[in-house]
Amino acid sequence: MSVPKRQKSAKDVSYELIYWPGIPGRGEFIRLALEEGGADYTDTAHTEKGMERTLAQIDDKNVGDDHNPPPLAPPILRHGDLVISQTPNILLYLGPRLGLVPTAEGEDGDPDAVYRINALALTALDGLSNEVHDCHHPIASGLYYEDQKEESLRRSRDFVTNRLPKFLGYFERVLEGKASGDGPWLYGGQLTYADLVLFQAIDGVTFAFPKAVSAAQTSGKYMRVFQLYDTVAERPRVKTYLASKRRQKYSQGIYRYYPELDLAEEDNVLA
Repeated sequence: MSVPKRQKSAKDVSYELIYWPGIPGRGEFIRLALEEGGADYTDTAHTEKGMERTLAQIDDKNVGDDHNPPPLAPPILRHGDLVISQTPNILLYLGPRLGLVPTAEGEDGDPDAVYRINALALTALDGLSNEVHDCHHPIASGLYYEDQKEESLRRSRDFVTNRLPKFLGYFERVLEGKASGDGPWLYGGQLTYADLVLFQAIDGVTFAFPKAVSAAQTSGKYMRVFQLYDTVAERPRVKTYLASKRRQKYSQGIYRYYPELDLAEEDNVLA
């Protein structure tokens, strides 16, 4: 996909990721794209007064500017005069600029690739990120986990029994298909941002539900999915990032570990 022109050129301007310090969260999907793409970027998670900068973006007094509406929540990306939010929207913007979608130009170009890749990324975010968050906040995001533990257990049982196999099975089918191309990638025989999203989603689910993911891996049903995961982890830039202090540890974000929710398949009888 060609990179569209904008009123004010952002060429050679550093990207700024605006996200909460202290948790990987949804910002991690953006970081992996920036890292794999070799982008020059700053991250409020690692800058002085990063929390203040993040809160300022979502403050009730922020009404945006002449071109940019105010964002509702992080992650937020600033690039030149552009300010955008929503994880898949940011990835849709970054993908062509960082070489994380096939080129749309030339005789062999694939102008529709970005939409297919975005669909794959959205699917992974729906099933292996948003649904995981809802396992520990099934009633309301404004309530503490401790206020909804019984419902969380029921939701987690259903996720491990039904939803996790459904989404792993879907991506296994994608990787079996012709559109996947040669190699371990989801689309077109090359790494795209959808592969990075799936990697991070599986990594997070492994933290939250290690027993279930271990069982899925040893079952042999999803060999292509876990091969993709291992291959992404060995990408030179990704590997360097994962070993660095920039890679924050999981804590109280989307992916959380509660021993009582760490269910194996034999535990999955709905109460």
